[in-house]
Amino acid sequence: MYNSRRDFLKFLGLSTYSLSQLSAISFLSSCDKTESLFPSLKDDLVLIEGLEYKKLISFGDSINTQNVFGFNNDFITYKKLASDELLMWVNHEYVNPFFVSGFERTKENIDKERALVGGSIIKIKKINNEWTFVSNDPLNRAVRADTAMIFANGIEIEGSNSVIGTCSNCAGGYTPWNTFLTCEENTDQNYGERDSLTKTVSDTKYGWNAIYPHPPEHYGWIVEVEPETGKAKKHTNLGRFAHECATTIVSKSNQVVVYSADDKADEHIYKFISKTNSNFEKGILYVADTKNGKWLPLVLELSPILKKHFKSHTDLMINTREASKILGATPLNRPEDIEVHPLTGDVYITLTKNPKRKDYFGSILKISEKESNHSSTTFSAEIFLLGGEENSFSCPDNLAFDKNGNLWMCTDMSGPTIGKGPYTSFGNNGLFVIPTMGPRAGKVIQVASAPVDAELTGLCFSPDQKELFLSVQHPGELSTDLKNPTSHWPNGGESTPRPSVVVISGEFLENLTK
Repeated sequence: MYNSRRDFLKFLGLSTYSLSQLSAISFLSSCDKTESLFPSLKDDLVLIEGLEYKKLISFGDSINTQNVFGFNNDFITYKKLASDELLMWVNHEYVNPFFVSGFERTKENIDKERALVGGSIIKIKKINNEWTFVSNDPLNRAVRADTAMIFANGIEIEGSNSVIGTCSNCAGGYTPWNTFLTCEENTDQNYGERDSLTKTVSDTKYGWNAIYPHPPEHYGWIVEVEPETGKAKKHTNLGRFAHECATTIVSKSNQVVVYSADDKADEHIYKFISKTNSNFEKGILYVADTKNGKWLPLVLELSPILKKHFKSHTDLMINTREASKILGATPLNRPEDIEVHPLTGDVYITLTKNPKRKDYFGSILKISEKESNHSSTTFSAEIFLLGGEENSFSCPDNLAFDKNGNLWMCTDMSGPTIGKGPYTSFGNNGLFVIPTMGPRAGKVIQVASAPVDAELTGLCFSPDQKELFLSVQHPGELSTDLKNPTSHWPNGGESTPRPSVVVISGEFLENLTK
């Protein structure tokens, strides 16, 4: 991929490597491609040699006397309480009525579902050198679709500052002031979407609005959660759309910057630049024009054309997608997770796929902000990697960097397509590591394969990076018979599949992160 060490350094923006980086480069250089895990259709979490996993918590496990761990765990982050104690946040994106409630749209069934999505706060502790869930810890709590919360900054939407719950929680982030961020993605499936002309609300997948006709405009935001109390507020300044992530970094200008992507075909990527490094109360939301390398401000006072369409800043934020298209933002192929390289500051974005544009395998986009300042309003963009058989992955989704700059990536091929058509050669969804430096820079190594119908997501390193926390979401999702589900993971036998969080560890990981 590069012709010389100088080319590596130019790509990386570095002049020297640390000992830990050199160690990781040396280890990866010794990994022949044959060591990459071969695609698998096995109903198990299959790991490359040198890795093992332990189940941390599963759907239905009690977290306190009132709540259980929710369904379809996704994004994971944590607040460090001590060297051996973490207060972990886990998203619960959506339910499958087949497993949790039944398809009849009664109040009782919908209430079951609302109590199982949103997020969980759980204490985990290292006992006998293994991370272990602490059941019934006083800090364990549920923040769900039936939890009361507010809009930040006293904003009122549809006549109210208060909101009932959060749902469709996909990825998220962590603030410099040690609070959790959770992102509301496909909330139209729960409460519909209001047509801008007719003002009617669309039909929904789950039919919640038939029982709870909450305003659709109360959903589709980034939610900030206090770890110790569970107190939550929704940030209108960060825009309303199908948020995939909320990746934060403090810029060279000492401002907190939040990157987020709109997970839908032909939608956009965004960043919010706060006035300060301590809150989101004031700042500007920008949308990307990747063709011209510009961040376009979504501000009425800076755009006469936006003034013609929106009556207030809140109105503009509610209709972020419409405003972005008016400004000429670049439509992208399902932008999902965004992560910042810990050494170069480059911004990596997964574009999962867009079949209508004949993009079946997706790609990873790289943005380099001007002067490596994340508060900059100009940048350059290029494709870092293309999905497909040549690179042995398809439909990239969640990302994470380890401290040595290796890019870890999960894929999200939809259940009905796995092992079929253009996806025949990829097996089940997987977890991959991609070096960004050294002789194997840009070479893809598969390190895990998901159980049947499942997606791997929420990847998050422990403080010393000796372990990787990982969500195994929706195993057995295509089941049509509870007595004969398509997956029996994680408990095997004749058991019903249960979404779970696992802890991955082993020599392979330690060699990359020591």
